[in-house]
Amino acid sequence: MNGINLTLRALHHGEQRLAKELTDVAERHRAEHEVHHVATDLAGWSREHVRRLAESGRDHDLKLGDPSEPDTSGLLPTLREKAAEAVGRRPEPGLLLLRDLRELHLDATENSLYWEMLAQAAQATRDDGLLALASACHPQTLRQLG
Repeated sequence: MNGINLTLRALHHGEQRLAKELTDVAERHRAEHEVHHVATDLAGWSREHVRRLAESGRDHDLKLGDPSEPDTSGLLPTLREKAAEAVGRRPEPGLLLLRDLRELHLDATENSLYWEMLAQAAQATRDDGLLALASACHPQTLRQLG
C-alpha cells in the first residue's frame, strides 16, 4: 500500500472518529445549547469529509466505508438526553466540557496533519482530484480546531 492510500485510510478513520466524538459531545452537553448545536454542525462537516474520502478512495482502489448518520430515535438517544439534562445541573459539567474540548482539539489537530500530508502527496504526484479534496476539506478541519 502506497503513502497516499495509507494517508487516505488514516484520514478517513480520523474523520469518522471526530464525527462520532462531536456527536457524543453534542449529546453529552445537550443542556449547553450552543455547544450542542455547534458540535452537531461540526460533526456534519466530518461526515461529509468521510463521504468525500470514500469517493476518492474508490478512485485509488481503496474500499473505505461511507459515514453513518447518528441514531436520533429510540431508547438510547432518549437516555443520553435525560443524562445530559441531569449532568447539566451539577458543578462538574464544566470540567467534563473542558476535557471533551481538549480531546476534540487533539483529534482535529491529527486530522489537520493528515490533510496537510494528503495535500503534499497530491502535489508531488500531480493528483488534482486529491489536491482539490484537501483544499476543500482542510479549511473546515482548521475551523473545527478553533
